[in-house]
Amino acid sequence: MTSTALVTGGSRGIGRAIVERLTAAGHRVVFTYARDKEAADEVAARCAGSVAVRADQTSLSCLDAMFAPVQNGLDILVNNAGVIVPAAVADVTADDFDRAMTANAKVPLLAIGRATPLIRDGGRIVNISTLNTTMPAPGNVLYCASKAALEQVTAVAARELGPRGITVNTVSPGATDTDLLRAHNSAEDLAQSAAWSALGRLGTPDDVAAVVAFLTTPDAGWITGQNIRASGGLLI
Repeated sequence: MTSTALVTGGSRGIGRAIVERLTAAGHRVVFTYARDKEAADEVAARCAGSVAVRADQTSLSCLDAMFAPVQNGLDILVNNAGVIVPAAVADVTADDFDRAMTANAKVPLLAIGRATPLIRDGGRIVNISTLNTTMPAPGNVLYCASKAALEQVTAVAARELGPRGITVNTVSPGATDTDLLRAHNSAEDLAQSAAWSALGRLGTPDDVAAVVAFLTTPDAGWITGQNIRASGGLLI
Protein backbone atom coordinates (compact mmCIF):
# COMPACT_ATOMS: atom_id res chain seq x y z
CA MET A 1 0.00 0.00 0.00
CA THR A 2 1.34 3.43 -0.96
CA SER A 3 1.85 5.64 2.06
CA THR A 4 0.26 9.09 2.18
CA ALA A 5 1.84 12.30 3.43
CA LEU A 6 0.29 15.71 4.08
CA VAL A 7 2.72 18.65 3.89
CA THR A 8 1.57 22.19 4.59
CA GLY A 9 3.14 25.03 2.65
CA GLY A 10 4.62 22.87 -0.09
CA SER A 11 4.81 25.23 -3.06
CA ARG A 12 8.11 26.95 -2.24
CA GLY A 13 11.21 26.93 -0.09
CA ILE A 14 11.64 24.25 2.53
CA GLY A 15 8.14 22.87 1.98
CA ARG A 16 8.75 22.41 -1.72
CA ALA A 17 11.98 20.53 -0.99
CA ILE A 18 10.12 18.29 1.46
CA VAL A 19 7.48 17.46 -1.16
CA GLU A 20 10.25 16.60 -3.63
CA ARG A 21 12.00 14.33 -1.11
CA LEU A 22 8.86 12.49 -0.05
CA THR A 23 7.56 11.90 -3.57
CA ALA A 24 11.00 10.68 -4.62
CA ALA A 25 10.80 8.20 -1.74
CA GLY A 26 7.55 6.84 -3.18
CA HIS A 27 4.97 8.54 -0.95
CA ARG A 28 1.73 10.00 -2.24
CA VAL A 29 1.96 13.62 -1.10
CA VAL A 30 -0.87 16.09 -0.60
CA PHE A 31 0.53 19.57 -0.08
CA THR A 32 -1.04 22.94 0.59
CA TYR A 33 -0.37 26.40 -0.73
CA ALA A 34 -1.83 29.76 0.26
CA ARG A 35 -1.93 31.89 -2.91
CA ASP A 36 0.55 31.02 -5.66
CA LYS A 37 -1.38 28.46 -7.72
CA GLU A 38 1.11 28.63 -10.58
CA ALA A 39 4.00 27.62 -8.31
CA ALA A 40 1.90 24.87 -6.70
CA ASP A 41 0.85 23.46 -10.07
CA GLU A 42 4.49 23.44 -11.19
CA VAL A 43 5.49 21.41 -8.12
CA ALA A 44 2.59 18.99 -8.61
CA ALA A 45 3.49 18.52 -12.28
CA ARG A 46 7.13 17.79 -11.50
CA CYS A 47 6.56 15.58 -8.44
CA ALA A 48 4.66 12.51 -9.57
CA GLY A 49 2.24 11.39 -6.91
CA SER A 50 1.62 14.83 -5.43
CA VAL A 51 -1.59 16.84 -5.23
CA ALA A 52 -1.83 20.59 -4.52
CA VAL A 53 -4.62 21.95 -2.33
CA ARG A 54 -5.29 25.63 -1.67
CA ALA A 55 -5.44 26.26 2.08
CA ASP A 56 -4.52 29.60 3.64
CA GLN A 57 -3.29 28.78 7.12
CA THR A 58 -4.13 32.19 8.56
CA SER A 59 -7.76 30.99 8.67
CA LEU A 60 -9.10 27.93 10.49
CA SER A 61 -11.29 27.22 7.46
CA CYS A 62 -8.17 25.80 5.79
CA LEU A 63 -8.43 22.61 7.84
CA ASP A 64 -11.34 21.14 5.88
CA ALA A 65 -9.51 21.64 2.58
CA MET A 66 -6.25 20.24 3.96
CA PHE A 67 -7.76 17.00 5.17
CA ALA A 68 -10.35 16.33 2.46
CA PRO A 69 -7.88 14.37 0.26
CA VAL A 70 -6.54 12.17 3.10
CA GLN A 71 -9.73 10.83 4.64
CA ASN A 72 -8.78 7.27 3.66
CA GLY A 73 -5.73 7.33 5.90
CA LEU A 74 -2.50 9.14 6.57
CA ASP A 75 1.06 8.07 7.36
CA ILE A 76 3.02 11.33 7.54
CA LEU A 77 2.05 14.86 8.57
CA VAL A 78 4.53 17.72 8.13
CA ASN A 79 3.42 21.04 9.59
CA ASN A 80 5.67 23.35 7.59
CA ALA A 81 3.57 26.38 6.62
CA GLY A 82 4.03 29.52 8.66
CA VAL A 83 4.03 33.30 8.54
CA ILE A 84 6.32 36.03 9.81
CA VAL A 85 4.55 39.05 11.27
CA PRO A 86 7.35 41.47 12.13
CA ALA A 87 6.67 43.81 15.06
CA ALA A 88 8.42 45.10 18.15
CA VAL A 89 6.86 44.08 21.45
CA ALA A 90 5.50 47.61 21.99
CA ASP A 91 3.86 47.62 18.56
CA VAL A 92 2.11 44.24 18.51
CA THR A 93 -1.64 44.45 17.88
CA ALA A 94 -4.28 41.89 18.75
CA ASP A 95 -4.77 41.19 15.05
CA ASP A 96 -1.03 40.64 14.59
CA PHE A 97 -1.02 38.20 17.49
CA ASP A 98 -4.02 36.28 16.20
CA ARG A 99 -2.60 36.00 12.67
CA ALA A 100 0.78 34.69 13.78
CA MET A 101 -0.57 32.32 16.41
CA THR A 102 -3.25 30.94 14.09
CA ALA A 103 -0.86 30.15 11.26
CA ASN A 104 2.13 28.99 13.31
CA ALA A 105 0.57 27.28 16.33
CA LYS A 106 -3.22 26.94 16.30
CA VAL A 107 -3.63 25.37 12.85
CA PRO A 108 -0.71 22.93 13.33
CA LEU A 109 -2.12 21.88 16.71
CA LEU A 110 -5.60 21.36 15.27
CA ALA A 111 -4.09 19.57 12.27
CA ILE A 112 -2.45 17.06 14.61
CA GLY A 113 -5.81 16.62 16.30
CA ARG A 114 -7.52 15.96 12.98
CA ALA A 115 -4.73 13.64 11.92
CA THR A 116 -4.88 11.54 15.08
CA PRO A 117 -7.78 9.27 14.00
CA LEU A 118 -6.47 9.12 10.42
CA ILE A 119 -2.78 8.47 10.91
CA ARG A 120 -1.84 4.83 10.96
CA ASP A 121 0.08 3.25 13.83
CA GLY A 122 3.78 3.81 13.32
CA GLY A 123 3.11 7.11 11.54
CA ARG A 124 5.29 10.20 11.58
CA ILE A 125 4.57 13.83 12.48
CA VAL A 126 7.18 16.55 11.93
CA ASN A 127 6.67 20.18 12.93
CA ILE A 128 8.88 22.88 11.43
CA SER A 129 9.98 25.50 13.94
CA THR A 130 12.95 27.86 13.85
CA LEU A 131 16.30 28.44 15.49
CA ASN A 132 14.88 31.84 16.47
CA THR A 133 13.23 30.25 19.51
CA THR A 134 16.72 29.87 21.00
CA MET A 135 18.31 32.84 19.17
CA PRO A 136 15.54 35.46 19.39
CA ALA A 137 15.91 38.73 17.51
CA PRO A 138 14.35 42.15 18.11
CA GLY A 139 11.16 42.69 16.13
CA ASN A 140 10.49 38.97 15.88
CA VAL A 141 8.44 38.38 19.02
CA LEU A 142 5.39 36.88 17.31
CA TYR A 143 7.34 34.42 15.17
CA CYS A 144 9.46 33.34 18.14
CA ALA A 145 6.49 32.99 20.50
CA SER A 146 4.26 31.12 18.06
CA LYS A 147 6.99 28.69 17.06
CA ALA A 148 7.91 28.12 20.72
CA ALA A 149 4.28 27.15 21.30
CA LEU A 150 4.54 24.68 18.42
CA GLU A 151 7.61 23.10 20.01
CA GLN A 152 5.59 22.42 23.16
CA VAL A 153 2.81 20.92 21.06
CA THR A 154 5.43 18.51 19.69
CA ALA A 155 6.52 17.44 23.18
CA VAL A 156 3.00 16.73 24.43
CA ALA A 157 1.85 15.04 21.22
CA ALA A 158 4.88 12.75 21.34
CA ARG A 159 3.79 11.55 24.78
CA GLU A 160 0.17 11.09 23.75
CA LEU A 161 0.78 9.32 20.43
CA GLY A 162 3.81 7.29 21.47
CA PRO A 163 1.80 4.23 22.57
CA ARG A 164 0.72 3.82 18.93
CA GLY A 165 4.29 3.95 17.66
CA ILE A 166 3.70 7.39 16.16
CA THR A 167 6.69 9.70 16.47
CA VAL A 168 6.37 13.48 16.75
CA ASN A 169 9.42 15.69 16.30
CA THR A 170 10.40 19.28 15.62
CA VAL A 171 12.95 20.39 13.06
CA SER A 172 14.30 23.89 13.67
CA PRO A 173 16.13 25.30 10.65
CA GLY A 174 18.77 27.96 11.03
CA ALA A 175 19.36 30.58 8.34
CA THR A 176 18.07 28.82 5.21
CA ASP A 177 18.30 30.44 1.80
CA THR A 178 14.65 30.90 0.87
CA ASP A 179 12.56 33.74 -0.54
CA LEU A 180 11.10 34.23 2.94
CA LEU A 181 14.54 34.63 4.53
CA ARG A 182 15.67 37.11 1.89
CA ALA A 183 12.45 39.11 2.22
CA HIS A 184 13.04 39.74 5.92
CA ASN A 185 16.84 40.09 6.11
CA SER A 186 19.42 42.38 4.57
CA ALA A 187 22.32 41.11 2.49
CA GLU A 188 24.62 42.05 5.37
CA ASP A 189 22.58 39.99 7.83
CA LEU A 190 22.63 36.99 5.50
CA ALA A 191 26.40 37.24 5.09
CA GLN A 192 26.81 37.45 8.87
CA SER A 193 24.65 34.36 9.40
CA ALA A 194 26.73 32.42 6.90
CA ALA A 195 29.92 33.52 8.64
CA TRP A 196 28.60 32.47 12.06
CA SER A 197 27.70 28.98 10.84
CA ALA A 198 30.24 26.28 11.64
CA LEU A 199 29.99 25.18 8.00
CA GLY A 200 30.46 28.71 6.71
CA ARG A 201 27.32 29.05 4.58
CA LEU A 202 23.58 29.48 4.62
CA GLY A 203 21.49 26.34 4.62
CA THR A 204 19.49 25.24 1.60
CA PRO A 205 15.92 23.93 1.55
CA ASP A 206 17.35 20.52 0.60
CA ASP A 207 19.52 20.52 3.74
CA VAL A 208 16.43 20.82 5.92
CA ALA A 209 14.26 18.52 3.81
CA ALA A 210 16.85 15.77 4.19
CA VAL A 211 16.45 15.89 7.97
CA VAL A 212 12.67 15.89 7.72
CA ALA A 213 12.72 12.99 5.27
CA PHE A 214 14.94 10.95 7.60
CA LEU A 215 12.50 11.47 10.46
CA THR A 216 9.73 9.92 8.34
CA THR A 217 11.66 6.68 7.80
CA PRO A 218 11.60 3.47 9.85
CA ASP A 219 15.23 4.16 10.83
CA ALA A 220 14.01 7.16 12.85
CA GLY A 221 11.50 5.12 14.84
CA TRP A 222 13.40 5.57 18.13
CA ILE A 223 13.46 9.39 17.87
CA THR A 224 10.45 11.23 19.24
CA GLY A 225 9.69 14.38 21.18
CA GLN A 226 12.94 15.93 19.98
CA ASN A 227 13.84 19.31 18.53
CA ILE A 228 16.50 18.78 15.88
CA ARG A 229 18.28 22.03 15.06
CA ALA A 230 19.21 21.78 11.39
CA SER A 231 21.39 24.88 11.33
CA GLY A 232 24.82 23.94 9.99
CA GLY A 233 26.26 24.72 13.39
CA LEU A 234 24.81 28.23 13.67
CA LEU A 235 24.06 27.27 17.26
CA ILE A 236 26.34 24.77 19.02
